[in-house]
Amino acid sequence: MAPQDKDTPPPLPAPLRVAAADSHTHLDMQGGTVDEALAKAASVGVTTVVQVGCDLAGSRWAAETAAAYDSVHATVALHPNEAPRIVLGDPDGWSRQGAREAGGDAALDAALAGIAELAALPQVRGVGETGLDYFRTGPDGMAAQERSFRAHIEIAKRHGKALVIHDREAHDDVLRILREEGAPERVVFHCYSGDAAMAEICAAAGYFMSFAGNVTFKNARALREALAVAPPELVLVETDAPFLTPAPYRGRPNAPYLVPVTLRAMAEVKGMTEDALATAVAANTARAFGY
Repeated sequence: MAPQDKDTPPPLPAPLRVAAADSHTHLDMQGGTVDEALAKAASVGVTTVVQVGCDLAGSRWAAETAAAYDSVHATVALHPNEAPRIVLGDPDGWSRQGAREAGGDAALDAALAGIAELAALPQVRGVGETGLDYFRTGPDGMAAQERSFRAHIEIAKRHGKALVIHDREAHDDVLRILREEGAPERVVFHCYSGDAAMAEICAAAGYFMSFAGNVTFKNARALREALAVAPPELVLVETDAPFLTPAPYRGRPNAPYLVPVTLRAMAEVKGMTEDALATAVAANTARAFGY
């Protein structure tokens, strides 16, 4: 692929015959306007998107956008990597807020109070993405992540919202904390990254598993094995756009209109027709997020 292609959006896939939902996207990080993104998605049968917050400002934006568009539902949270930045500071300015001073536990509590306030809004259907990320955060940040995760579980239960989990290289601890706190009624593992054995544990607990474009990657055999054993009534599809663009467009910008590419690859793994999986995914997403 020529380097200039990296910024070229992939072509429109053939439309789905049964409308489906993108269960996890970041419209605020994508090029173009919200109207353009939603129109492009709708043109290929992706008629609903869940806009996910990762920090207080992004969560406010998600709630405002969901209030303005019938086809958008919001989730609000501090991303697992956001919690340590609030508590310990972010001298490198790695996140979108730029460099930040350490705010300690008081700053985390204030941010969590802001998330709890947003979680009460009717257009906010979930609390997330929250969880644990041992890939980006070292041992010094784990306490802040865990404290934040436990608080988000409580917020989800208090407001009767779905809990959307970001679990990166932290499977055992995520499952343990869910057991210790008592999981909310509806739990979604976003960008599911566990193996088939973990999929059985999630299925037994009734947790939804949302698969992203990385299920199409050549080296993702363990993910496809997990998808193969995941019950059809607990499977969702997502883009996590602008990230995780499905093959053969890996490395180019992702967007909700590419859901059909991932969904077709998933249908093959599950031995289901495209229409049957799209029907299941549409119903599951509505059930997971209560819309």
